[in-house]
Amino acid sequence: MTQQEKRLYLINSLLAEQPRYRNTEIPVDEQGQKDLLRTLMNVRMPAPLSDEYIEIESEYLKEETAAKGITRLSDLRPVDDCIYLWKGDITTLECDAIVNAANSQMLGCFHPLHNCIDNCIHTFAGLRLRNKCSEIMQKQGNEEPAGKAKITPAYNLPCKYVLHTVGPIVNGRLTDKHEELLASCYRSCLTLAEENGLGSVAFCCISTGVFGFPQRRAAEIAVQTIRDYRAKTQGKIEVIFNVFKSDDYEIYRELLG
Repeated sequence: MTQQEKRLYLINSLLAEQPRYRNTEIPVDEQGQKDLLRTLMNVRMPAPLSDEYIEIESEYLKEETAAKGITRLSDLRPVDDCIYLWKGDITTLECDAIVNAANSQMLGCFHPLHNCIDNCIHTFAGLRLRNKCSEIMQKQGNEEPAGKAKITPAYNLPCKYVLHTVGPIVNGRLTDKHEELLASCYRSCLTLAEENGLGSVAFCCISTGVFGFPQRRAAEIAVQTIRDYRAKTQGKIEVIFNVFKSDDYEIYRELLG
C-alpha cells in the first residue's frame, strides 16, 4: 500500500466506527486527508482496535515521522554534564523516553487538531496510546493528581516510552504550592525513569502555555530540580530540555550557561 492508500484505509476505518461520521466527505488533497485523519484520531474514545488497523496505522505513522526527520540523542551536544538543550518537535526525538504534559484525565487531548504537546504525542504515537492510558486510569479509579507520573510504551514514536505527568494549573497569582507541584513533576518522572532502567529523558516545558505557569519561573524550577535530583541520587540519566518556542530556548540557554 502507498502512504495515501494507508491514510484512506485509516480514515475509512475510523469513519465506519461512528454512524454520525459516515457521510463525511473525504478531501481529495493530501493535507485535507491528513487533517481529517488526525481529527478522527483526536476525538475517538478508547476502544479495541483490529490487528489490521494497528499494523497499517503503525506503518503509516512511522513513515510520516521519518519524513519529518528523526533526531537522535547522539546527534545532540550536551550543554552541561549529561544535560542537553534542544529546540524541535519532541515527537521526532529518538531517546529512551519523552515527557508528555498531560491533563488529569490522562487520555490525551480530544480537541481536533489542537497543537498542544498532549495532542501531538497521542496523534503520532497512535490510538494504542489512548487505549493504554485508559487501561491505567480505569485501574487507578480516579483522575491523575498533579505532580505524579505514569509510564507507557511510545508505540509509533521514535522514543521507547512516554512519561505522562500532570502539571499545576496557574489561574492568577503563582503560589509556593504551584512551584512545589511543578518540581514534583520533574522528580516523579526521573524517579519513574530510574525505576524502569531508562538512560535518557526529554522534558517538555511542563505547565507553561495554556496551564498558565510563567515561562521563566517554570524553567528555573525545571533546571534546579534536575540538578538537585542528580546531585542527591548521583544518577546518570541524560536529560534533554526540549523547547518549541524561541523565547523558551533563550531562557534555558541562559539558565544552563
